[in-house]
Amino acid sequence: MTSTPYRKPFFVSYLSRALPLVALLLALPVHAQEAEVPAVVPKPVKLMTLSSEPVTLQRQFFGQVTARQTVDLAFQVGGQLEVLNADEGTSMEVGALIAQLDLAVYERAVAQAKANFDKAQRDADRLASLRGQAVSDVSVRDAQTQLQLAQIALDNAQADLGDASLRAPFDALVARRLVPNYQTVSAGTPVVRLHDVSELRVDIQVPEVLFRQAGAGDNVAFEAALPGDATRYPMELREFEAETSNVGQTFNITMAFTESPGAFVFPGASVTVYASAEGKVPDGIILPETALVFDPAGAAAVMVFAEGTVRQTPVEIELHEDGRLYMTEGPEEGTQIVVTGASQLSDGQPVRPFTRIGE
Repeated sequence: MTSTPYRKPFFVSYLSRALPLVALLLALPVHAQEAEVPAVVPKPVKLMTLSSEPVTLQRQFFGQVTARQTVDLAFQVGGQLEVLNADEGTSMEVGALIAQLDLAVYERAVAQAKANFDKAQRDADRLASLRGQAVSDVSVRDAQTQLQLAQIALDNAQADLGDASLRAPFDALVARRLVPNYQTVSAGTPVVRLHDVSELRVDIQVPEVLFRQAGAGDNVAFEAALPGDATRYPMELREFEAETSNVGQTFNITMAFTESPGAFVFPGASVTVYASAEGKVPDGIILPETALVFDPAGAAAVMVFAEGTVRQTPVEIELHEDGRLYMTEGPEEGTQIVVTGASQLSDGQPVRPFTRIGE
């Protein structure tokens, strides 16, 4: 009789294989088996401080540095350039020679005009001495006319000789050479561009509404900030265009630095202009509509910020004739509340003050 081999029961075989895995799981730390609870991230919010003091209104504009004036110098006569003393980025004192044409042709013209004038002078003197004898009065007057024409021709030749040289009309900064040296130029062709940087200015575009408000009072202060420079430089209003631009209904306003903004600030540099003005003293604490939260019964409240959380606090409000909401009862002055998005917060929710984008 053949004997049947002994086989372990299935559950015994399975248990013998599973025991090492169970022992490994039991050996793991307890905290590894527990589910991690996500941390609550405070929501960034914009805050305002309750106050009945006058609010400083501030606006920010972007503009460019400009020179007091910019001119393109050109000869009033034509010829070949012989001198071009205009290295870009250099300063030139008033009266300094910047460019000059070949003067030989103009010097010859002056010499010829001078010779013609001398001859006309001799002829006029000779005929005047013979008047009443062999020379008529008409001949004398004709000689005097020729003398006058010779004088005009001499003056024109000397003026052309002077126009063959260009000199700095003011203490200037050479911005750009517009033609190369030794090139033949015609009258009126720009040769060099000069900036008058005796006073640096800034042009900004101001909307019509703000322009009227600024013109209504003299308590508007202007400051300028340059890229990479934390200093704010005071500015003064110099002039404005008395008509709006074709697009945007804005006025072009020109400001001037009252003190030097430092070296290497040239026309074309970008600048930010801050305009600030003291507002009127309010009749109480003004609340923006975005700071209000209403319950189903219509009662108003604000979200008060304290110690990293917000608490919903009831307030009493009134709508005045100026269209603003004034708080008659509620938190005291100096309390910080959420100014925008208060309706999206819940009582006791962790928040943090919003400072800038990206934080």
